[in-house]
Amino acid sequence: MHRSTGSRMDRTMIDQYVALADELKAWIAGLTRDQLNAHPVPGTWSIQQVVFHTLDSDLVATDRMKRIIAMDLPLLMNYDESRFAGLLFYDKRDASRAGELFSINRRHTAELLLQLPDEAFQRAGVHSVRGLITLGELVQNYIEHVSHHRKFIVAKRQALGKPLDI
Repeated sequence: MHRSTGSRMDRTMIDQYVALADELKAWIAGLTRDQLNAHPVPGTWSIQQVVFHTLDSDLVATDRMKRIIAMDLPLLMNYDESRFAGLLFYDKRDASRAGELFSINRRHTAELLLQLPDEAFQRAGVHSVRGLITLGELVQNYIEHVSHHRKFIVAKRQALGKPLDI
């Protein structure tokens, strides 16, 4: 299934997507495990939780992208990010490994995206909550997702006296 807009795909979007590959590594640089798991901004997730949420979201996004590329109007199931954070031991896992996996996954996915013809970015899936979404929209959403969480990391690191260096 294709949705046609008649316009040409802005392939710099893929460059923006992969340019964020090392973002999570920067978020955790120079922090101890205690600092990663601290809650310097009361009532919000720790830096560690944000890192694992961002990784898990990206892994889900990669699966969704592949489904859109390879299937006709696939169903893209929603998930509960709070349950993931609460039940997947985010506080006990290796944040540096999460940063590395995020980096590898972004580069690996970008390699696939670069192979696609422009019209593939108009292929769509059906999100179980949000409805119809194209591959291009999904890629853009995950560029914005990292930027969205970066501002929270900046605030948390500032509160810890460890400003972010990016």
